[in-house]
Formats: sequence, structure tokens, C-alpha cells
Amino acid sequence: MAAARDSWNRRVSSGRNSGHTRFPWSFGDQMRTAILPTHTLALFDAAVQQAADWLRRGAVVALPTETVYGLAANALDPVAVAKLYELKGRPAHNPIIVHVAGLELAQQCVTAWPGSAAQLAHQFWPGPLTLVLPRSRQIPDIVTAGGPTVGVRWPDHPLMQAVIRACGFPLAAPSANPANLVSPTTAEHVHKQFAGRLPLIVDGGAAGVGIESTVVDLTTLPWRVLRPGMISEEAIRAVGHPPSAPAADASGAASEHRGLRSPGQLPKHYAPKARLLVRTWHDTADLHQQLGALPFPRAKIQVIAHTRIPSDAGLAGVSVIPVDAAAYARAIYAELHRCDAAGVALIIVEALPAGPEWRGIVDRLNRAASD
Repeated sequence: MAAARDSWNRRVSSGRNSGHTRFPWSFGDQMRTAILPTHTLALFDAAVQQAADWLRRGAVVALPTETVYGLAANALDPVAVAKLYELKGRPAHNPIIVHVAGLELAQQCVTAWPGSAAQLAHQFWPGPLTLVLPRSRQIPDIVTAGGPTVGVRWPDHPLMQAVIRACGFPLAAPSANPANLVSPTTAEHVHKQFAGRLPLIVDGGAAGVGIESTVVDLTTLPWRVLRPGMISEEAIRAVGHPPSAPAADASGAASEHRGLRSPGQLPKHYAPKARLLVRTWHDTADLHQQLGALPFPRAKIQVIAHTRIPSDAGLAGVSVIPVDAAAYARAIYAELHRCDAAGVALIIVEALPAGPEWRGIVDRLNRAASD
């Protein structure tokens, strides 16, 4: 780690002398990516200090949240955020959620804090809910894709909270995966994608929620759910100010993907490398009949089921995730990562039940299955 930090210092000094900052992983350079454990108090504190040190220097690091792992950068530093976009291959029109630790820091990121924001924050923060509000001047254009609003979230993960407090500034932190691919829920998922391109990954254990946060736009009346998640629209409505229902033509996405107010709005997103299809079937024979019409060898097909468990004869395998929304959300991304690691060509996912608790997961699978 000391050698990596020395390399960083040399490059920052060189960049300042030439009028720009060079990152230690720029221009094809490779560096050792440390994975920092956090399972004792001493290791936790050391990881917080090292992560905060790199972030203060303008680096991008991978940190755990309760939803998924994120690539984090100083949200007030446009150069650091630009490196984050570059690492992910993220489209410039796709904004990034700003993560805070506390209401005071959240309010510094926005120009208005209406009663609706106070109510929702009181009910759901810290937690997997992002509030879209008018941005303050300190939030750079690159974070919001040039838009007038910013998504703000107070994550419910002790490591992420501790790093933000140690830094004293908010963190721009999209999911720690290349753009449009499956979000990571473990440090190992991140390492497989970004080893040699980040100075460190902090291992905070498997993500407890498993899919990205619910996003609510509070700049419209009525409110709009821009991205469903594990905090349902019904739970938000119960706070007292109901949002409008999300719809294909009122999702917060402007024409030609311009003016996005939230991530998670692109049609193709959260996708594994393998083709993914959502299907229903009555029994094993019905499923295999459907598979026969598809141009994939049976040995390259993985089935993910929850209720109608088929025989795995001739298939790459059959995975079973309990028909419980919270448990399913925690497990589905890890299972998609496992399928990709196994080299399957097609993933067949059993269609999920109806109900508000499933809406966020259905959204992720539908976007993953989109052509």
C-alpha cells in the first residue's frame, strides 16, 4: 500500500506541475488493488482511514453499501468524478447519486429541503432511498449530467458512513461495475471487474439489500418514483404525500436519454454477459419444450427458479432462490455473477410474483432482459 501511495504522490506532483492531475491507473498503468477486510474494530478503522486518505487525494475507491458496492469519489471534485465515469464507461448523460452521512451534509448538497424531504428522510434514512432535489452550486455539473437536480442518499452501512464522516465531503458513488452490467454485491465481484484499476476495495461483507435504492423525485408535484426498489411506492405513500405511479412515459427520462434525473433509467441495464430471459412454465416438460425453440445448447442454459423447480437434466444447472422478496433481492445479483463466471450462454429466470415488494426486482430483471 505504501508503494502505491508513493506512486500516487509522485504522479499528483507531476500532474500539478504540468497543470493537470494524473491518476496512478491512467494511460494503461496497472497498480496493485488492495482488498481491505473490516471484520475487527482495528481493521475497520484502518480501512476507513486508508479509504478516506485516497479519496481526499482525488482517487476512486470501491466501498460497500447496504444496497450494492459502489465506486466512490469526492462528489465535489469534478476531476475525480470524471475518472469514475471513465472507469465505469458510464455515459455522460447518466447522473450519479451523491451519498452523505447525516442530514446536515445532505442539505448542503441541495438548495431546497421541503417538508416532504424531511418526512421521507426521517422515515427511511439511513436506508435505500434516494431523494431527487434541486442541486446546490457546490455539486459539479458532471455529477448531475448537467441537470438542475441531484439525487441524495444516506446509506445504511457503517463503513460507508464512517468514510464519509472521515472525509468531510459527500461521495459520488454509482455501482462498482462496468456500465449496464450486473451490480456487485461482494468485494470479490468488484475485484473481478476492477483489479489493477483501483487502489483499494473495502470488503464490508455481502450487501444486505442486494439491489439499488428506490429513487423519488421530489421536484415534481405529485412526486414520482423514478426507480423502484425495496422501499415500495406504497411505503412511501404511507408517509403522507403520495407520489404518482411510475410509467414508461413519465420515468424521469427525457428524449434521447438527455436530462436524466436518476440512474437506472436506461432500457438496458443490470445485465449479465449471458442472455437473460424471464419465462413462466407449468412443469419440467413445458420448460424444456420452450427451451427447444431457443438457439442455445441445453448445456449452456442455466435456470433460476423459485416455485416450479424443473429437472436439471441436460442443463448447465438449476438454481433455486426462495420466493421471498427480501431474500430474492439479496441473492439474485450474486447468482447472475455466478452464471457469468460459469460461462453460460442463456439464463432463464422464472417470472416473479406480483406485488409491491417485488416491483424493484422485476424492474431489474426486465432491464437485464431488454435487447
